[in-house]
Amino acid sequence: MKNILSLLLITVLVVSCKNDTKKAEEIQEIEVKEMSEEIAYNSYGEKITDADALTSERMLQYYDAMKVGDTLNAKVRGNITEVCSKKGCWMKLDMGNGKIVRVTFKDYGFFMPLDATGEVVINGKAFVKETSVEDLKHYAEDAGETPEEIAKITEPEVTLSFEADGVLLKQ
Repeated sequence: MKNILSLLLITVLVVSCKNDTKKAEEIQEIEVKEMSEEIAYNSYGEKITDADALTSERMLQYYDAMKVGDTLNAKVRGNITEVCSKKGCWMKLDMGNGKIVRVTFKDYGFFMPLDATGEVVINGKAFVKETSVEDLKHYAEDAGETPEEIAKITEPEVTLSFEADGVLLKQ
């Protein structure tokens, strides 16, 4: 009787150890699948990740509550609508509802490719500022606007702005 109980106990232990091995293998397989689904990005500026990035819609809610001079540290996802055609020193992101954010790069430490398009994740400081007529004309010139279009700029405008210290451009 004692031998039968000992044999039964050993069998149960062996079977339970095999199940743990299978579970560990299943977990590793799931982790590998999740890792292979990660999005590939080209990185510019400081190294950042796409974790915890706000959607453009959520960031627009923050911008709507801000006034000229307010600043907010943020990480945001957006879609590029335009890049400086001269050297990639700024870009514009579509925030939805017809709102555009002008993104510059901290200390001109890096630039975007002139043909950059698609989704980006930006990290840095969001702020609202009043852009002078002189700056608006300069930006229009950089964007390749015609002299007639540039001449139509006669008043400053309140601009949603962002100074990025790091950018991820979806490949």
